[in-house]
Amino acid sequence: MTPDDLAVRQATYRLFVQLGQAPTPAEVAALTGIASEAVPAAWRRLHDAHALVLDGAGGIRMLNPFSVVETPFVVEADGRRWFANCGWDAFGIGAALHVDSTIHTTCADCDEPVDLDVRDGRPTDPGSVFHILVPATQWWSDIGFT
Repeated sequence: MTPDDLAVRQATYRLFVQLGQAPTPAEVAALTGIASEAVPAAWRRLHDAHALVLDGAGGIRMLNPFSVVETPFVVEADGRRWFANCGWDAFGIGAALHVDSTIHTTCADCDEPVDLDVRDGRPTDPGSVFHILVPATQWWSDIGFT
């Protein structure tokens, strides 16, 4: 990764939080001063380095912990609604924004609703647990499934 790649990453995340959606290459270029034609190549290098995730067409799919696409992990944080990629990332959204959050999802086993409040970086219910199906060493084998 180059310094320009890191600038593109920072601008992409900043704009995503500001806009609530994936920014365009032109929007990232305007914030960084990097040519808009160079942004997709930077995104590709960032994708290859696991710094973000692109979809099959080269568009942004994940800005961990944020999901650009709708998922079953809905997080209310900072007065807005966000999608997380998984249960683990759902906790990361409040942490990334430095705010309290509420996570809404369903139990993968019984399909019951699950609502968790996270205050000062911790769930208010200390007995809450969740199961991660895929070992961390294998997450990037198929990050969309994980």
